[in-house]
Amino acid sequence: MPEIIINTAAWTNVDSAETNEKEAFNINAHWPENLAIVCRKVGIPYFHISTDYVFSGNTTVPWETYSEKKPLNVYGRSKSEGEDRVMNIYPENSFIFRTAWLYSKHRKNFVKTILKKAKSENAEIKVVSDQFGQPTYAGDLASQISKVIDLQIQPGIYHTTNSGVSSWYQFAEEIFTMTDQQVNRLTPVVSNELIRPAIRPTYSVLSQSCWNNLPIAPLRDWKHALKSCIKEIESQVDSELLS
Repeated sequence: MPEIIINTAAWTNVDSAETNEKEAFNINAHWPENLAIVCRKVGIPYFHISTDYVFSGNTTVPWETYSEKKPLNVYGRSKSEGEDRVMNIYPENSFIFRTAWLYSKHRKNFVKTILKKAKSENAEIKVVSDQFGQPTYAGDLASQISKVIDLQIQPGIYHTTNSGVSSWYQFAEEIFTMTDQQVNRLTPVVSNELIRPAIRPTYSVLSQSCWNNLPIAPLRDWKHALKSCIKEIESQVDSELLS
């Protein structure tokens, strides 16, 4: 019998969710609800990973855990409904961790994608400069969840991103600088210059105030987190490019 369940599964392809709405809601809303039902039946905690995309992005101040949700796309709506279903079924022992812009050396993510472009292409690389959020190292997210478990923190919704604020362009600049790539290859563009199926929130920065009265500090600044793991990620990218 498991002692806890941590659900990291999700439909995360924001654009493809627009044309696969049923599948996205099944994975991001229906499955989490079922897991919450199972956890309630056996009496164990349920940990669920959610997203900054549950918010509209129409603000200039960080979103609080209690801020009104108004997702702009299918992905955000499916994740928002997943949160609601979990909390309706099992509020007494469910934990929702909203995070954003996740990256690591594993699977596809922005850091790996931008490095692969830098190392395998010669053309300019266009990066959005008018969307703001918080790049978050997956290792830091995992560590924070582990602390919540160890310290037996109360169930609820927690914003779990690396601290600070960045645009996608600024994020790319840091990646290039830390890996000695030519920053002048990066070209900032505004969102409406890139035609995408799904609308993105302009400002999805999450407030860290939920940690203020807890014996756990918010996650470190995103630049410090990136610096701590960028060489490992670069090595993985080099390996994948050679394979």
